[in-house]
Amino acid sequence: MPMTTALNAVYETNLPLPGRRQGKVRDIYQVPAHGDTPPGVLIIASDRISAFDVVMPTPLPGKGRALTSISTKWFDMIREWGLIDDHLMSTDPADVPGLSDEDTAACEGRMMYGRACRVIPVEFVVRGYITGSGWKEYQANGTVCGIELAQGLEHCAQLPKPIFTPATKADVGHDENIDFDTACGIAGRNVMERLRDISIEIYTRAAEYALTKGIILADTKFEFGYALDADGNETDEILLIDEVLTPDSSRFWPADDYEVGRDQDSFDKQYVRNWLETIVSAGNWDKTPPGPEVPEEIVNNTIARYGEAADKLFG
Repeated sequence: MPMTTALNAVYETNLPLPGRRQGKVRDIYQVPAHGDTPPGVLIIASDRISAFDVVMPTPLPGKGRALTSISTKWFDMIREWGLIDDHLMSTDPADVPGLSDEDTAACEGRMMYGRACRVIPVEFVVRGYITGSGWKEYQANGTVCGIELAQGLEHCAQLPKPIFTPATKADVGHDENIDFDTACGIAGRNVMERLRDISIEIYTRAAEYALTKGIILADTKFEFGYALDADGNETDEILLIDEVLTPDSSRFWPADDYEVGRDQDSFDKQYVRNWLETIVSAGNWDKTPPGPEVPEEIVNNTIARYGEAADKLFG
């Protein structure tokens, strides 16, 4: 069986490709070079959902398809802007060698076949509003990732201009905010300065577009990597990789309900997090594996939020 299903969802895949890795949400495979096609990676967006770094046992049917659709449409738009090349080669299972019909069904609508890259181990985070971990740091120190901000900002306020706040890229547990100099020590100053500017420009253009669709893009994160050649050797070509500007990598807020000074409703898994906090408060879970089964009402309402984001952004 190439996949495990529940409620018409794809919880995980087991494809006949090498190098399988399973993240919290995505299954990733290596695709060897073939013909004129360089080595690649196949990224499958499952319907798993994680919260507090724990994968829940209940899938969200259609979540992976919604994320893939949003991400690939943003890739198309970013290409038109001409800011940087990206890893995405295909979303068609027929372009991936070695898959059976059954395997293809597991990939349909939820796959990205991209160039293989050596990932730069930094999360390129851009914030246009102050919330999340940035808000907590600001309350304590008046800064976000060492960047001093004006006094008196309220929760979820829009910043005068977007700020770049890199983070370490953690394989396990939480990413950790770092200052720009620390990021330069990891990736090199010239690379960080270039990718900082590109990240801010992509965020700025994406936020302007999203606002015309009734969505505030509060913050987001990008990943970049060095493309590999046909022999698997690292080149000097840097590509935008992974997913981009999805509800899993960004905070999307409904513009018509936005109000400074409070938490915002969002088009993402915050609905699940809020429900889980009630379970924690009741003493029925301690934020460690295994996670609790998610009730049907919470599943349906969360899926609706992902679908609404896709519909609002791209119709």
